Amino acid sequence: MELNSVKETGVLVVGAGPSGLALACDLARRGVRSLVVERAPSLFPGSRGKGVQPRTREVFDDLGVGEAVRAHGGAAPVGMTWKGGERQGAYDMFRRAAPTEAEPYGEPWMVPQWRTQEILLARLRELGGDVLFSAALTGLSQDEGGVTARLTTGEVRASYLVAADGGRSTVRRALGIAMEGETVDPSPTLVADVRIAEGALDRLNWHIFLGDAGLLTLCPLPGTPDFQLVAQFREGVPDTSSEGVRALVAARTHLGADDVTEVRWSSDFRPRAALADRFGVGRVLLTGDAAHVHSPAGGQGLNTSVQDAYNLGWKLGQVLLHGAPEALLDTYEQERRPVAAEMLGLSTRIHRGEQERGAAAQQLGLGYREGPLASGRAGRLEAGDRAPDGRTDEGGRLFDVFRGPHFTLLAVGTDAPLPAREDETLRTCRVEGNEAYGTGLFLVRPDGYVGWAGEDTSGLAAYAGRVGLDLDFA
Repeated sequence: MELNSVKETGVLVVGAGPSGLALACDLARRGVRSLVVERAPSLFPGSRGKGVQPRTREVFDDLGVGEAVRAHGGAAPVGMTWKGGERQGAYDMFRRAAPTEAEPYGEPWMVPQWRTQEILLARLRELGGDVLFSAALTGLSQDEGGVTARLTTGEVRASYLVAADGGRSTVRRALGIAMEGETVDPSPTLVADVRIAEGALDRLNWHIFLGDAGLLTLCPLPGTPDFQLVAQFREGVPDTSSEGVRALVAARTHLGADDVTEVRWSSDFRPRAALADRFGVGRVLLTGDAAHVHSPAGGQGLNTSVQDAYNLGWKLGQVLLHGAPEALLDTYEQERRPVAAEMLGLSTRIHRGEQERGAAAQQLGLGYREGPLASGRAGRLEAGDRAPDGRTDEGGRLFDVFRGPHFTLLAVGTDAPLPAREDETLRTCRVEGNEAYGTGLFLVRPDGYVGWAGEDTSGLAAYAGRVGLDLDFA
């Protein structure tokens, strides 16, 4: 985009973090015109949000980046505690379950945030999109027809604007949306990406150093030669300089300052939990950290943010391309704000030692049963539930049937009629039996949740109209 030019697009995404890039990928595969703008000159350089939970791994599979995430990451290492330079013993901080047919991922996957963003950007470019860097938002206005955003590079006119610009969101502040919260821990925390001299510390464990000055951890980052350092401070202000990080490691571990051969990135923060009062105003919507800020404990921030984008993308696509009523976009806040509140509470309890990381942290049990787009039940599932994986009668996977920007009408153990015609918005599949589903008809949304369920097609057409889906049973 040339300086001072005016550009028109369907969706303007402000911020090239995980939620912004995931949303842009989802929109691009739907054929929705979008533009991602980022005030920084490049992608975020740190490892900060490094844990990808099982549900987000499913999302990444659907967006076409699951294999890259797998190849560039690894399982979370088992913790090893140290005190006085001596190993005290190993313990596992995470729930690990064997993959099942219904849940193909049983444990979180470690990928540095910078790598996740690189993977998403590569996918976006593969789909024909890109990011405009060094483009800061300076103001916005909206009317019944769209949003006008003023950038340092010019103006953009968009049907909708999505704020994915972080916890200090410029867009949220411009809208005047309050963000209420609490300080999870009044003491500051330092986080850094460092390299350790070969042989000085093994990469088999997540090293946890206990001491009077506060906790310090060094976690090897799979697919890289780096460790993520996290240190809590009971007093004082963290020194984030390279010299300060080296001195910190020497003071709290058995390693020497010279064992830290490189400090690649560092920052400090005070763990906080906060939730925006609203997730949007008019044609401007908030996603990711712009809408909710988490303690890093429990690994919920990046995952909740990506799943925000996954919820919003198909709704924008249905409204912009397939004639769904604009009221469909109201369901984004109605569905995602309660989930964000739940995950904020979980992160805070884990941070304070009030709850262990367990099945809840994996986000496979999250759903929208009480939401405005949940209608009916059949077999073992209720509308709003995550649609399980499973086998088709031909031996393939249901997730392969679901993969893509379409809805799927799934008939399990029933001869109820299916639509006579499929198109870009709908696929159909008939399965003789599946234990996770039971018997019935299940309309699976593009984001992998059951929207409608029933024993026959009664009420299905009315539901389809609400989401811009045309069903032809002729």
